[in-house]
Amino acid sequence: MAQNNRILIADDNEANVELLDAFLSEIDCETQVAVDGQDTLDKVTAFKPDLILLDLNMPVMHGRELLQRIRLEPSLCDIPIVILTTSNQESDILRSYELGCNSFITKPVSLDGFAKAIRDLGRYWFELVTLPPH
Repeated sequence: MAQNNRILIADDNEANVELLDAFLSEIDCETQVAVDGQDTLDKVTAFKPDLILLDLNMPVMHGRELLQRIRLEPSLCDIPIVILTTSNQESDILRSYELGCNSFITKPVSLDGFAKAIRDLGRYWFELVTLPPH
């Protein structure tokens, strides 16, 4: 995998963040964690990640509003955003794509399923896809 990939994890659930960090440790990447929508906006500007993993249900600013604000910002709009959430609601899926997410993943319930999803996600975004330069 390419080196020095930067991932911003936007999730207020500490257990989810710990699991993501554990599974992402297999990828040569640097991670930052944001715990709410405003924190994510602050960190995305400073950190300029290669990929954002965004939970929809966060305090301060909902993930959909955050997605919309990032997509409207010219200096940030090209950053791939993967919605990683517990929701499998059709309305959440449709609205997220309408607002410009690149992928929508419903978090698998099992630990093995979650691990596989994150590993596959890393391989896809950092082995198969060519990302825009910083």
